[in-house]
Order: sequence, then structure tokens, then C-alpha cells
Amino acid sequence: MHHHFNGLKTALLLGGMSAFLLLVGSLFGRSGLVIGLVIALGMNAYGYWNSGNIAIRAMRARPVSEAEQPAMYRIVRELSTAARQPMPQLFVSPTMAPNAFATGRNPRNARVCCTEGILQILDERELRGVLGHELMHVYNRDILTASIAAALASAITFVAQFALFFGGGSSDEERPNPIAAIALMVLGPLAAGVIQMAISRTREYDSSLTGDPLALASALRKLETGTQQLPLPPDRQLVNASHMMIANPFRNEGLSRLFSTHPPMADRIARLEQMAGYRR
Repeated sequence: MHHHFNGLKTALLLGGMSAFLLLVGSLFGRSGLVIGLVIALGMNAYGYWNSGNIAIRAMRARPVSEAEQPAMYRIVRELSTAARQPMPQLFVSPTMAPNAFATGRNPRNARVCCTEGILQILDERELRGVLGHELMHVYNRDILTASIAAALASAITFVAQFALFFGGGSSDEERPNPIAAIALMVLGPLAAGVIQMAISRTREYDSSLTGDPLALASALRKLETGTQQLPLPPDRQLVNASHMMIANPFRNEGLSRLFSTHPPMADRIARLEQMAGYRR
């Protein structure tokens, strides 16, 4: 699972984001630096302890028993055992929009969620491919990293807003440039989005846990059609959780294509078929 390189990449990404936050604080004087440091530590802690709840709440998901979802339990138990990881909690979202995600700050706190829609359109082999792919996000700490990146972006925005509206010092030299503060309010969330894309896009071809890339490719074809026919409404909670899902849950139109955390579905399918040595 290449844990060493994944851990190094995570440290570099989050370290760079934290350093950017401290730089933002330093631009607004000593008080800004202290505020930036405190918020960086607080947001990291909050992101660590709450990374598993964001998408679950956004999708109104509920925990399910093995009697309710025997196939889902069987697949996840087999995959987690093969990976020598704990059995995660399983959830189902009541929406018919087909999608799935796994979340949690570490494997011991992992949660796997499927929508009712995806459970209806995938066969067991395809569902296994999807669930194996999503579990790898948890095992590689991708969800945690993306959640903390978003928290740090919020901190950068807060520092910029604080400086813009309350000032950063007693002299003209110490007061922040309002244009710079406004720019940082935009760049903070943008930086988090770039980090989320860097994490998510590099892992969207992963089928190593099941060893069956064609099953995942087949599932993605169905998801591409299903998510376009039944897109989710782009409310704020769902937008914040969308990077965790296996398929973009919104209509992939206009500028949303540019800032999508997922590579184009056709590229993902082609790469998976290439990995399997598939020829049309």
C-alpha cells in the first residue's frame, strides 16, 4: 500500500499548508502570527477528530446491521481481513443517487457508506471493486488529509477576514493591505481544493485491494450514467463532502469540471482497463 510514500506526501502537503497559514499570519503583524498559529493547531485537532462525520451527516446516512445488508458486510469483512485492518462501521444513505465513500481519521475509526442507489445498480463483483477502492482511501489516510486541508483553508480565510475588518496593528505599516487580505480569502479555499485534488486524483485508479480493476471500471461506467441522471443538489454540506465520494455527485458542467477532485470518468475507466491488460 506504499504507506511510507503516502505518509511523506501527507506530511509535505499539510506542512506546506500550515506554513502558508503562518505566513498569512506574519503578514498581519505579530498578533496575526499568534492568531495563525493558534488557529492552525485548533483546526488540525478539529479536523483530526471530526473527519469521519462530515460526509455521514451530509448524506443523512444511518448505520445498518448485517441482517439488513449481508452482501455489503460480507464484502467489507473479507477486504478488511485481507488488509489486516479492523472491520469498519457500515452505513447506508437513503438517496437514490448512486455513490459510495469510506471515511474516518484512521482504520480503527473507519466508516463505509453506500447509497441505496448504488446498492441497486451494481452486482456483487462491481460493489466489491468500489468498496475495496474506497477502503484504500482510509488505509492511506487520504480522507483525514483532505479534511485537515479544508480546515486549514478555513483558518486562512478567518485570519484574512480578521485582518481586513479589525486591522492588524497600531501603525500604518502594521495594518494589512486590504487587497492582500481579500486575495487570501479567495486563495485559502483554493489551496485546500488543490491539495484535495492532489490527494484524490492520484488514488482514483487504485484497485490493489481487490486485484480486479475491470470490476471497478464496470462499476464506474454505471456510476457515470447514474450520477448524471440523479445528481445531488449542490448544497454546502454536500459540496464539502464530495471529494470523499467515488463519483462526482453533481452535474459535471462548466467550471465544475476544472475544480473537480476526481479525474474524468473516461480516463479512470481507460486506466483501469489498461492495468488489467484489457483490449477492446
